[in-house]
Amino acid sequence: MGDVAPEHLGTCDAHDHLFLTSPQLPGQELESATSAAQELAAFRAVGGQSLIQWTPHGMGRRVGDLPELSRTSGVRIVAATGLHQAAHYTAELLNRLSTEGLADLFVRELTKGIGIADTGVRAGLIKVAGGFHGLDAHARWTMRAAAEAHHATGAPIAVHLELGTGALDVLDLLCGELDVPPDRLILGHLNRSPDLTMHHQAAEAGAYLAFDGPSRANHATDWRMPEAVKALADAGFADQLLLGGDTTTAGARAVNGGPGLPYLLRRVRPRLELAVGEDLVERILTRNPGRAFAVEWPP
Repeated sequence: MGDVAPEHLGTCDAHDHLFLTSPQLPGQELESATSAAQELAAFRAVGGQSLIQWTPHGMGRRVGDLPELSRTSGVRIVAATGLHQAAHYTAELLNRLSTEGLADLFVRELTKGIGIADTGVRAGLIKVAGGFHGLDAHARWTMRAAAEAHHATGAPIAVHLELGTGALDVLDLLCGELDVPPDRLILGHLNRSPDLTMHHQAAEAGAYLAFDGPSRANHATDWRMPEAVKALADAGFADQLLLGGDTTTAGARAVNGGPGLPYLLRRVRPRLELAVGEDLVERILTRNPGRAFAVEWPP
């Protein structure tokens, strides 16, 4: 619905999904606009004001539905461009994108609009993905395109870290080789690998660190998140922390009996307040995402 001043984002779920389809999620796709509207209403009812949707190109973003969902719910929605791991796509789509130019696609979706139809919806970030403790050829291809698009537009790059691993490899490539400023980088899923030393190294490099969940697949590490957030805050990195819900399956939606969008504010927020205090959690939910996702778009 157009640009939003960073200070107007309000209480922000910095990593979530309203729509998401993938061959890796058979029968659990997020495709229902009605369910998305119900989730947003529940999120707004507990104080949510904005949501960053990390769903990238080719994974059912349904951008044409986003403006009406935002207007109806009163929740600001930020859409993404980018590309996930190769497993989420057909070989035909990946071949076409390699021929047409991936960076050009990202820039077009950031500056002109997403899709062929004139929806008026532009992306506000670039989402890419690493692998488990490493970067394969697909990850390096997508990250190079993301870096090129960042340099052309200033848009931040959000990175799916597989099970929370590979953060330092991502930093080496995007910041070390490709000159992306670290404060334009958001590393996701760090709660899935509660390696406090690695967290400290990534924060020291200057990146934003996103802690998102919960999910059935990563429940074993969810309980370590308050400890990790407190350790980073105590070390002086409170201004680089972000929180999100990362709802990726239909069964995880609140309307289907799962935690859903409201859980971040209904349960995660008070738990973190016990660890680091209300004022700091408020900053992490409001001020930090305003800086992390801010962009000065070129003329």
